[in-house]
Amino acid sequence: MTSRVLYIGDLRTTSTHIQSGSEIISDAPIDNNGKGQAFSPTDTVANALGSCMMTIMGIKARDLNINLIGSTAIVTKTMQSDPRRIAAIEIHFEMVGSIIEKERTILERSAMTCPVFFSLHPEIKKIISFDWK
Repeated sequence: MTSRVLYIGDLRTTSTHIQSGSEIISDAPIDNNGKGQAFSPTDTVANALGSCMMTIMGIKARDLNINLIGSTAIVTKTMQSDPRRIAAIEIHFEMVGSIIEKERTILERSAMTCPVFFSLHPEIKKIISFDWK
């Protein structure tokens, strides 16, 4: 078992990670009858892509003895209607660390191998960019 999702009313859930006990609150977005006071379920999907890609780069960076601490991913989700679903996820990585071009290429390519990237429906546009500081 991975997690337990509890509906707590008012279009809000709490999800508990079984192994660690950590919790995530989700709330329906304002444009879908909610209050928008927490990540919506589709926000967490988009965020999972950014988090997964950053984690995969972190694994490869560790192997290459590169420090990526302080790097960020700016995630933008675009919804469509009829059917209501995620149409696009844009992720702009702002990467820190002075590394050579070859290492940048290795890290960028490794990010594109993240399991969430491959798990998303092919019709979801994935717009990925990198800015190396």
